[in-house]
Amino acid sequence: MPAYFQGLAIGLAYVAPIGMQNLFVINTALTQPRRRALLTALIVIFFDITLALFCFFGIGTVVERFALLQLLLLLCGGLIVTRIGVGLIQEEPTLDQSVEVDLPLKDVAMKACVVTWFNPQAILDGTFIFGGFRAGGVAAGESLQLILGSSSASFLWFFGITLVISLFRAHIGTKLLKAINTVCGAVLIYYGMGLFLDGVGRVQQMLSSLF
Repeated sequence: MPAYFQGLAIGLAYVAPIGMQNLFVINTALTQPRRRALLTALIVIFFDITLALFCFFGIGTVVERFALLQLLLLLCGGLIVTRIGVGLIQEEPTLDQSVEVDLPLKDVAMKACVVTWFNPQAILDGTFIFGGFRAGGVAAGESLQLILGSSSASFLWFFGITLVISLFRAHIGTKLLKAINTVCGAVLIYYGMGLFLDGVGRVQQMLSSLF
């Protein structure tokens, strides 16, 4: 299989599972105008591609080498994910199309950055997927094709789900939207607490090994 299509397959496998990035993009497409939702998707794509680049070109080596860094990612990232989930449940969604929802771009970029670069699972997944693939041996001429394939997957996926959801959101009532937010928030809380407890477990193991 050509290196580009290998990168495309790897990229889809990386972004397709429902995680914080997808929940953020889905919620934006449901609650904001299509133009703003597409812009948000583009910002998420930027952070997703930059994370993949760092994972592919060596961030995995740093994370794997320092156990303390892994621990900090689990503890801090777990709390951040949990807080995002709580906020999603508390949010009262609206489908009032007469109101232009126009968040400052810096706020959109900050949220997109958080759900990508402050997401320990995204970093760990990227480390093992892209870092592992590179560790397996990639010819110099194939690296660019792999990254282009992975980047294409990010564009196709995030723009695709944004367009699909924004086109059909007129058929979604506020009750259903609130239910979706609640379910997504609960998933994030469960996910975030799991990360945090994993970090606590590692701390306990470290302490038990010392005493």
